[in-house]
Amino acid sequence: MSSPRPPERWAYFDCFSGVSGDMTLGALLEAGLPEAELSRVLAGLGLPGVHVEVRRVSRQHLSGTKVDFSFGPQPERSYRDIVALLQGADLPPRTRELSLRMFRLLGEAEARRHGVPLEEVHFHELGAADTILDIVGAAFGVEYLGIRRCFVSPLPMGRGLIAGAHGTLPNPAPATLELLQGFAVYGTDLPGELVTPTGAVILKGLEAESTPCPPLRLLAVGYGAGSREVPGHPNLVRLLLGEPLSPSPGLREQVLVLETHIDDMNPELYEPLMAELFAAGALDVALTPLIMKKNRPGVALTVIAPPALRENLLLTLFTHSTTLGVRCQVLERVAARRWQEEVATPWGPLTVKVMEYGGLRRRLPEYEACRRLAVAKGLPVLEVYRRLADL
Repeated sequence: MSSPRPPERWAYFDCFSGVSGDMTLGALLEAGLPEAELSRVLAGLGLPGVHVEVRRVSRQHLSGTKVDFSFGPQPERSYRDIVALLQGADLPPRTRELSLRMFRLLGEAEARRHGVPLEEVHFHELGAADTILDIVGAAFGVEYLGIRRCFVSPLPMGRGLIAGAHGTLPNPAPATLELLQGFAVYGTDLPGELVTPTGAVILKGLEAESTPCPPLRLLAVGYGAGSREVPGHPNLVRLLLGEPLSPSPGLREQVLVLETHIDDMNPELYEPLMAELFAAGALDVALTPLIMKKNRPGVALTVIAPPALRENLLLTLFTHSTTLGVRCQVLERVAARRWQEEVATPWGPLTVKVMEYGGLRRRLPEYEACRRLAVAKGLPVLEVYRRLADL
């Protein structure tokens, strides 16, 4: 039997002074994440000498929780290094999955801005241990508090220039703006970085929706403090944690659909084309056989993606395929809520996906998890699927 799932919780990020990784962690701690549990999970990363310090601070007469990390010397890490670290760490499955998603989004943003392949991205300060700890800690906090849906206020943009590993950069940092495509933003006269790349990628990875706070039964409020004193502004993020007052039938969002028909491309080239499209941010890519003019066999290529990635995906299609034209449309997509749970089987725990729409809930086997269990126990994969259906 799987463990009972707690009531669905939603979170609203009130970013009146921006958002960063440490601010998010502080807000999650105030909203109910135990410090001991956070320290235990972060220890599973195996980073040497890590110590978590949590303290109360005041920002413009408002108090909040500040999170700082101390640790020994750390190497510069590439995207590949961080993926290996997370995959080998002792982390809860959903925490690992969400952390990997966030670092992939961050790596893709850096790769686009600097014109290098994802695997060659070096994060410099973004790959430092505190960024890893911020992202993994935030992913675990969301899991621990049972947060299934996130919302965010419009995000303030600072002015001026900021110093980074690549030299002086416009504020906000280019990677931050890449990640914030699709979010509501506004300009301010405040100097310095208000939304950091780490704060932006946490919101992006959580698929936070830019919208006013929805109707909630408010359970907790957490204030997370940043490091800087911002003149005239309390440098805090406020997290509202609550239960929805009306059932959530599913996630409604806008998606971009790109379509093209191709009849003159070597079939061997579709595999690298699909890989490039997924690397550029596509949510799904489908190939459908069809008969075109002059009775030529062809392929209908369909790409589904976030609307903000339109130009990048069009460039990918024109670069890596023989298409001469692409049809573009933005459609509403309704998606079922989904999350991962661990269920007990006669052969040990197994991670499954759970979908929920309205009052309907169903467990869905994850092929890779079933295959790994089957290989480890010397079973047919079909037998694992059958036993899961009986649980």
